[in-house]
Amino acid sequence: MTARVYFSREISPEKVLELYKLVGKELPGKVAVKVHSGELGNRNFLRPAFWKPVIDAVDGTVVESNTAYPGARNTTGRHRWVMKRHGWSAAFPVDLLDAEGPDLELAIPDGKVIQKNYVGKDMASYDSMLVLSHFKGHPMGGYGGALKQISIGVASSFGKAYIHGAGDPKKIWTGDHDAFLEAMADAAGSVVDFFHGNMVFLNVMMNISVDCDCCAIAKKPCMADIGILASTDPIAVDQACVDLIYASSDPGRDQVVSRIESRNGIHTLEAAAARGYGTREYELVEVR
Repeated sequence: MTARVYFSREISPEKVLELYKLVGKELPGKVAVKVHSGELGNRNFLRPAFWKPVIDAVDGTVVESNTAYPGARNTTGRHRWVMKRHGWSAAFPVDLLDAEGPDLELAIPDGKVIQKNYVGKDMASYDSMLVLSHFKGHPMGGYGGALKQISIGVASSFGKAYIHGAGDPKKIWTGDHDAFLEAMADAAGSVVDFFHGNMVFLNVMMNISVDCDCCAIAKKPCMADIGILASTDPIAVDQACVDLIYASSDPGRDQVVSRIESRNGIHTLEAAAARGYGTREYELVEVR
């Protein structure tokens, strides 16, 4: 099958909302809105005001999870402070999914690397999820987009270590790299299954750095902004973003490609497609 991915070169809060509506998927019940809250010190993450029209449109609750590395977001208290400092708490209802244990364990019976995924127990309170991703490079995954958001991003602090270590949280930074990428694909699939497909994915390609918003000191953006992409398929929307990077003639394009290839980032897409909860084949529908 071929997925449909909507694309606009115009980047604005209003265009984000327009593309969400074009996807044509009504998110039922209580809507979790996954964002990246931005590590303290990071200057590239997308601010609450940018996302406000689409979050308000779905009457959503902004959700995040604690990190598994030293920083300003690795405990509930510190993360809540960052959410306030970055303006999220003033603009929206906010829920740290793993603020209190125990974690919710999602089974992955057909997982290639991991057979369970640990997410914050508050995820059980939601019926659907809107995934708002800032597409850019990533120090470990090669790139960060929708699949990263619903795997590492949704996982609890313990779950992040579990994915990074491909099932062994003690090997969070030392495990086999391709196994980590495959574990991300497994974990993302468990979240898609949890919401029974009641998800919409929006990737915004602006402030494109080789680093993630989880980096307190991230490298400055190295490419011109490209646009907004939207789909009900997390694999297709990420693949379309990667293809736009590769097709770009921007002088900074090679830096992002090098980051993706040096971390074998495409393997996450390969592993996710092999799991079958989406496709790398897509129709790009440009919206003017």
